[in-house]
Amino acid sequence: MRILQRLLMMVVIIWIAASINFLMPRLSDRNPVEEMIAASMGESGGTMEGIEEAVADFERRFGMDRPLWVQYANTVYDAMTFDLGISISYFPDRVSTLVLQALPWTMGVMLTTTLLAFVIGTPLGALTVWPRAPKWVNAVVPIVMILAAIPFYLIGLILIYVFASRLSWLPTGKGYASGLLPDWSWTFAQSVLTHAVLPAMSILLASIGIWALSMRGMMVTVQGEDYMVFAKAKGLKGSRRFWRYGVRNAIAPQVTALVLTLANVVTGAVLVERVFSYPGLGSLLYQAILLNDYYLIFGCVYMLVLTVGFSLMVLDLVYPLIDPRIRTSVTD
Repeated sequence: MRILQRLLMMVVIIWIAASINFLMPRLSDRNPVEEMIAASMGESGGTMEGIEEAVADFERRFGMDRPLWVQYANTVYDAMTFDLGISISYFPDRVSTLVLQALPWTMGVMLTTTLLAFVIGTPLGALTVWPRAPKWVNAVVPIVMILAAIPFYLIGLILIYVFASRLSWLPTGKGYASGLLPDWSWTFAQSVLTHAVLPAMSILLASIGIWALSMRGMMVTVQGEDYMVFAKAKGLKGSRRFWRYGVRNAIAPQVTALVLTLANVVTGAVLVERVFSYPGLGSLLYQAILLNDYYLIFGCVYMLVLTVGFSLMVLDLVYPLIDPRIRTSVTD
């Protein structure tokens, strides 16, 4: 019963978010079809004669000549069947194809760096308030805290200047070297990994301090709890008190933040991908907004909505396994 309730709630959240996602781009007075045709004619050197007929023809193809409620109903149906239509700005490519092509680039960088930052930053933040913490913690923590106050994209610009412009160790951006064709060869894989180093470093350096700072605050709250005093009175080893009693009880909100962060990888990747010209979902969403491509905006944000809704449902089901006290309170 609980799973069905959460599933129903997820469907409602996705529907509301998808509805807002449908309406917001259409509040603009810009016509994406007209802009797309005008740009194409300008690039090809053609005349603007007959542009009205061309715009009307394309609007019929995209269904934009129909009433708004009909467009909304069609969009909801297409979203349910995962058929997100054809992109206006990348015509005749389908939105689902563009999203699936860009998604692995974003997931590869954002997912890896977010998990690494969590794994490194969480114990580091817990150690900052632990009396028996190693001395090197006091030297490392101020550095990561300073980096946490600097935005991702600014760190990225600094890394480009140092490692790409000055030292020429790494490429300045893009997903792989020019002239290569995507395949399963080691040459292509090496190029992808090399081009991902700077974007990953910018996210990792800025994120470790954030995770450490939040974990530090939660660790402080558990220091004076009765179970911590009791564990010390029992004579348990410091490492066991730290991991089993301290970190385990303080990490639950941290896990919540991790799930929400992973679900929002697109929003965090937009500026980083723009700085490095990285071919991920963030860059695709930026281009869609810039060109006011209704269908591509909907496709990118719809993917984000799905991941957020699904992640929240999974978190709600898994949370009692992390903290048994929640399971007990729900049962009572």
